[in-house]
Amino acid sequence: MEPVLVIMAAGMGSRFGGLKQMTAVDDADQVILDYSAYDAVRAGFKTIVCVIKRELEADFRARVGDRIAAKCDLRYAFQELDDLPSGFSVPAERQKPWGTAHAVRAARNVIDGPFAVINADDFYGRGAFRAMYDFLSSDGDEHTHCLIAYKLRNTLTENGTVARGVCTADADGHLLTVTEHTAIRGPASAPSYSEDGGETWIPLDPDAPVSLNTWGFRKSFLDVIEERMTHFLENTMPQNPAKAEFFLPGVVNDALAAGTDRVALLHTDDVWHGVTYRDDLPALSQALADMRAAGWYPERLWD
Repeated sequence: MEPVLVIMAAGMGSRFGGLKQMTAVDDADQVILDYSAYDAVRAGFKTIVCVIKRELEADFRARVGDRIAAKCDLRYAFQELDDLPSGFSVPAERQKPWGTAHAVRAARNVIDGPFAVINADDFYGRGAFRAMYDFLSSDGDEHTHCLIAYKLRNTLTENGTVARGVCTADADGHLLTVTEHTAIRGPASAPSYSEDGGETWIPLDPDAPVSLNTWGFRKSFLDVIEERMTHFLENTMPQNPAKAEFFLPGVVNDALAAGTDRVALLHTDDVWHGVTYRDDLPALSQALADMRAAGWYPERLWD
C-alpha cells in the first residue's frame, strides 16, 4: 500500500496567540502546511490526511485545503473529545483535547496503509519527507517503524522555550526511549531544560537527537494506539481527568518497553523552523524567502 501522510492540525496555538496553522508565512499568503504538503507530494506521497476540529472544516478548506486537494488525494479526519473506545465517556470537567496519539487515532478510518505523522505548524525540510516516504515504501517488518531525529541545536527558538522529545538509541540505531521535556531553552550551543518552572536549568547535549513528531508507522501501529488508549483511560486519565493527555511518544515508549515494536532512528541535519511564538514568524518568513531565492521552492507552490 502507498504511504499516507497524516498532518495534525487540530490544536490551537496558545503560546503563539491564535490559530497559527492558518497564519501566512510569505507574500503569496501561503501557510507552513502548504510547504509541508508540497514537500510531501514532491517526495512521493499521493494521499494526505489532515486531522482538524470539525468546526474549522469550512475555514480550513477555504484557507488551504482546496488548493492542496488539487494536487493529491486530500482526506479529513476530525479530532473530537467524545471519540473514545467503547465503554468510555468524557468526564464532566474535561474540555482539553486528549493529545497527539488521540489525534492520530482520529484518522484511523481514512488510513489504509503505512503512514507518516507530522505537526501542521512545523517546517521540517525536504529531506524528512523523502526519508519517511522511502522508508515506508520499502518492504519491511510490520512492527518496525521510523522517526526522523533532528539535532537539538537545530530546533530551538530565540523567543522562549520549546517542548522536545530527547531520544536515545541502541548500537544498531534503533530507538530506546523518548523523554519529553516541555521547557527547553537556548542558546543553541548550550541548551538546557527545566522541570520546576525555571527555578533550575539542567544542561543538554546540543547534538542530542530529538523528536519533532516526525514519525513513520506501519499500519499495525493503529492497533497499538487503540490498546494504549484503553490503558490510558483506565489508569492514567482518572488521576487528572481534566488535563491528562495521551501523547504519541508515550505510546511508542510503551511499545518499545513491551518489545513488540522497533523504531529506526533516521538522522537529519535539516534545520527546523516554526511558529511556537508570534515573534518566530519573521525569522521563519525570511528562511523561506532564502529557500525560494535559492530555487528550493517556487513563489507560488501550487501553480
